[in-house]
Amino acid sequence: MTMGRRLGLLLLLLSGAFSFFLGFKVARTASGAPDFRPAYYGARCLLQHRNPYKLSEVEGVYRTDGLELPSAPVQRQVATVNIYLPSAYMFIAPVAALPYGTTLVIWLTLLAGIFLLAAALMWDVGNRYASGVSLFLICIVLANSEVLFAGGNPAGIAVSLCIVAVWCFLQGRFVPAGILCMAVSLAIKPHDSGLVWFYFLLAGGVYRKRALQTLAVTVLLALPAILWISHITPHWIVDWQSNLAMMLARGGILDPGPASRPGFRDLGMIISLQTVFSVFRDDPRIYNPASYLACGVLLLAWSITTFRSRLSKTNAWFALAALVPLVLLVTYHRPYDAKLFLLTVPACAMLWAEGGLIRWIALLVNSAALVLTGDIPLTILLMLTRNLHLSVSTLSGQIATIVFARPVPLTLLAMGIFYLWVYLRLPSPNNEGYLQHGRQVASYSRAIER
Repeated sequence: MTMGRRLGLLLLLLSGAFSFFLGFKVARTASGAPDFRPAYYGARCLLQHRNPYKLSEVEGVYRTDGLELPSAPVQRQVATVNIYLPSAYMFIAPVAALPYGTTLVIWLTLLAGIFLLAAALMWDVGNRYASGVSLFLICIVLANSEVLFAGGNPAGIAVSLCIVAVWCFLQGRFVPAGILCMAVSLAIKPHDSGLVWFYFLLAGGVYRKRALQTLAVTVLLALPAILWISHITPHWIVDWQSNLAMMLARGGILDPGPASRPGFRDLGMIISLQTVFSVFRDDPRIYNPASYLACGVLLLAWSITTFRSRLSKTNAWFALAALVPLVLLVTYHRPYDAKLFLLTVPACAMLWAEGGLIRWIALLVNSAALVLTGDIPLTILLMLTRNLHLSVSTLSGQIATIVFARPVPLTLLAMGIFYLWVYLRLPSPNNEGYLQHGRQVASYSRAIER
């Protein structure tokens, strides 16, 4: 390992350690790790043959452990209302029998290890094209992940495993481990990794084989969980749907409209495109179809291009760079889900290596997206806009709200459109332009290795 790689690895570890220790300190407080609590106590419900989707059952487990539930409605809803799929509990139940404090330490340590591994693998790819840019972007992500550890959300595990799986598939190394990682990610949080899995299914060839193998393993992992919970409570789907409806209600945790503080004005704000359309019309019958239509058009263009493209690593990285912002925009996601942006670093590094104006545009859109979904910049943004009295009843107030209070979705949309444009313009593997592009990238990679 060269001195430069050692220094880069040290900076990655320091950036990750900064977020981990700050987040871990908050997570160990009485009100810490709010996102891990429902997953943990839901798993404890199952271990005690109780229904994790029934509020009274979850509250009973809390009282059995001698804990008092939060009195504030929002915090109480976070702690007791479960919407995790049964398959997610399979990976928490093995440690849920332990005391909460011990389980939390194990969980956060596992999260830190997998998250750092995912970041290091993306740096390994990006370093072959533009080491400085790759290191810069990944350090931004690692140094702004305090909420990921403070909240302990299972999304951190799911996103990190998805990134590890992508590296395994595209590099052709440790493929069985990659299949297992993607399957676990799908079982825990399918809305984070589902479209990434869909890319491999659509791309064809050996990638489709990996996707089908992953699907088979996911079914094998999910089926025992479904049978387990169905044995305990046959009507769990009804309770799950009831919990989901409660959280999606006006002012609820999952509500993307202006009426929801946790969804609209909090550090863990929702970053999907629904939060933009809801400013103009706070009605799910309006903002949901509008978001699906806007993202659907882009996803359709992306899908057609992917289906027609030949297999190549270059195509794959640009396809994923175009897909990741759309994954976050099309449906419910929060800033901790945006750690999926690590998958866009290799494409940015490739464009930087190519030179020209496009390198600066790529760096700008990547930096803007990573900074605006980072915990420290988001905290500063909330502090600066806290005293702004923005009204959504007038057009000027609506535009001001989007620009000053909701800049993340528009930034993600700009990033998605940019990388989709790059992806659509990639030369075909059959022509000389593609071969010349490949030779340029390979030449640059060899120069870096030397």
